[in-house]
Amino acid sequence: MIIIGAGPAGLAAALYAGRFKLNTLIFEKMSPGGQILLSPSIENYPGFPEGVSTFELIDKFKKQIEDLGLIVQDKEVLEIVPTGPTYLVKTSAGDFKTKTVIISTGAQSKKLGVKGEDKYTGKGVSYCGTCDGPLFKNKDIVVVGGGDRAVEDAIFLTTYAKTVYLLHRRSEFRAAQILVDKMKKDTKIKPVLNSVLDEIVGVDKVDSVRIKNLLTQESTVLSCQGVFIFVGIAPQTDFIKNFLEIDESGFVVTDLAMNTSKKGIFACGDCIRKSLYQVVSACSDGATAADSAHKYLLRQ
Repeated sequence: MIIIGAGPAGLAAALYAGRFKLNTLIFEKMSPGGQILLSPSIENYPGFPEGVSTFELIDKFKKQIEDLGLIVQDKEVLEIVPTGPTYLVKTSAGDFKTKTVIISTGAQSKKLGVKGEDKYTGKGVSYCGTCDGPLFKNKDIVVVGGGDRAVEDAIFLTTYAKTVYLLHRRSEFRAAQILVDKMKKDTKIKPVLNSVLDEIVGVDKVDSVRIKNLLTQESTVLSCQGVFIFVGIAPQTDFIKNFLEIDESGFVVTDLAMNTSKKGIFACGDCIRKSLYQVVSACSDGATAADSAHKYLLRQ
């Protein structure tokens, strides 16, 4: 088995593969852990009522698979090529033959590309309200976006924040009307329409944002301690876009057992289309993919 990607889904798949005693290779082009490492801590992972450092959690995942004799190799997968009953996985450091592949390459939150965004990521800039909301108790925050995810998280963030400014470039939100109605009833949420984020400002962390009104072109500075950006996510699936069935947004199409459109190829985690993008659901996906791959190999 070859597992592509060593975020929570890939590491969970590796754990199950190791326990199944499968000959397993794990390839990761960046650091094990994936996008979750952008959040300093997780407060909703089962078994850690006080929360847990993301680095600590990923280190525990890694130790579990290392105890089974598996290591994460620093290799970027470039292509998967069918070769009869097997697959050839081409990487930045050579080619490898395998009977089955688990794709767990994750996704990246789409960025606005504004000044200060990269500098303050993890220092006030976040792409996950569920992950980081508790870090902003009684703080003023800005949420950017107008779809379901932005409005849902704005509502969720009122549990912690003092004020939530919901910034949207259009005059009306694109989210489901039932969400918009609920948002409008929440006195903690202050919609800021027809406006875009121009700059994120701070010293060691976020102190304010610069906003431009698209109708008047007027620029204003808004004091805040956090910026949550919800303008979509981009799955890391370019290397398989002509190989597997993917949807219009680039997510791999799977069934409930994590089967893809090719026999022997499975996918899990944030690179597949699903309803919840969290560490706990990624781990579940990874376990399911490894179990399905194991059953597939037993039938070969």
